[in-house]
Amino acid sequence: MRIARFTTEGHDPRYGIVDGDDLVVLAGDPMFSGFETLDERVPLADAKLLAPVIPRSKVVCVGLNYIDHRNDMATPAPDTPLIFLKPNTSVVGPGDDIRIPPVAGRIVHEGELAVVIGKIASRVPAERALDYVFGFTIANDVSARDEMFRDGQWARAKGYDTFCPTGPWIETELDHRSLEIQTYVDGEPRRHGNTRDMVYSVEEIIAFASDVWTLLPGDLILMGTPAGLGGFVDGQTVDITIEGIGTLSNTGRNR
Repeated sequence: MRIARFTTEGHDPRYGIVDGDDLVVLAGDPMFSGFETLDERVPLADAKLLAPVIPRSKVVCVGLNYIDHRNDMATPAPDTPLIFLKPNTSVVGPGDDIRIPPVAGRIVHEGELAVVIGKIASRVPAERALDYVFGFTIANDVSARDEMFRDGQWARAKGYDTFCPTGPWIETELDHRSLEIQTYVDGEPRRHGNTRDMVYSVEEIIAFASDVWTLLPGDLILMGTPAGLGGFVDGQTVDITIEGIGTLSNTGRNR
């Protein structure tokens, strides 16, 4: 089932089930209110899709979770998952601009599978981790790469407003273990990989992260990017396609 968060003229954000070319409108936030539907359908063409979830507390990210990407970065593999946070103010939706800050160096895209947490999770064992997953979406872990290396840590370079596009919707029924991930810039292939090549699985990352932070409903976990060339500039459009979910598209714009 695909769950979208959307708006139409004259309405606050609502939720709907994607049904062909329409959205079947839900009575409330399905994460808290279930999947009760209203007697209303909205054509997708008439809806503005929004970020499918705005995390109430945090976006958890996993660095260097594909072996080929580790080789690209010439970085030794850590003994445990490398996790860090992006603020929820970095989250934007499909079609929203990525606002490029006036900093030196490269702005880099990182197309990633994103896990949407569905209920409070603390110290969850890996074998039960999927019980806490509401669904999956696509995310772009945008980075000011040269600023990241200059700072010696990642919070500023990855935390700018708009640096976490997500969408276009949440897929609640998905076998995440072998999904093709492809990233394009203005139609040119840039990154390609498959989730079967992740160093740490979704289940292992949920267990590891929930031992550090209590995960709340709506929190996102970004599972890392495959290898590839990552830069984009003002006016270029980044398309990220994940098998079984769809395509997330955003355009870079100078501030």
